[in-house]
Amino acid sequence: MGRPKRDVRAAAEASTTPPDELTDAQSLARVVKAEGNSLYSCALPDQRTVLAELATRFRNTIWIKRGGYVLVDLTTPKEQKGKMEGEIVNVVRDEKEWRKQSYWPKEFPRSTYDDEEDEDSNVGRMPPSDSEDED
Repeated sequence: MGRPKRDVRAAAEASTTPPDELTDAQSLARVVKAEGNSLYSCALPDQRTVLAELATRFRNTIWIKRGGYVLVDLTTPKEQKGKMEGEIVNVVRDEKEWRKQSYWPKEFPRSTYDDEEDEDSNVGRMPPSDSEDED
């Protein structure tokens, strides 16, 4: 039997609104790789990579894609369990709203696409006809 819809909606609504401020132990991070069993490799703004576990309220309700942003609650070295260095306490779903906050790190720039790269690519285009090659 599936989870009640109220749990799914509550988890989704909690992740759309950013907190007013972060604690000293919290940091925004970019997801680098899904390691499996709700474990994710995340890159912090200082280019350090940490292994973080997804909070139980988000498991099987919200999926995190590679390159997405999450809020990680880092544990002190004394409290660490094995290689795990933190817990993902929030998932950034509305990135535009989160970027407005003062704590958003400058090390995570807004991703832009270069039009020049798209012009060189042949993906999704028809192959050249023989009449074009004769010119």
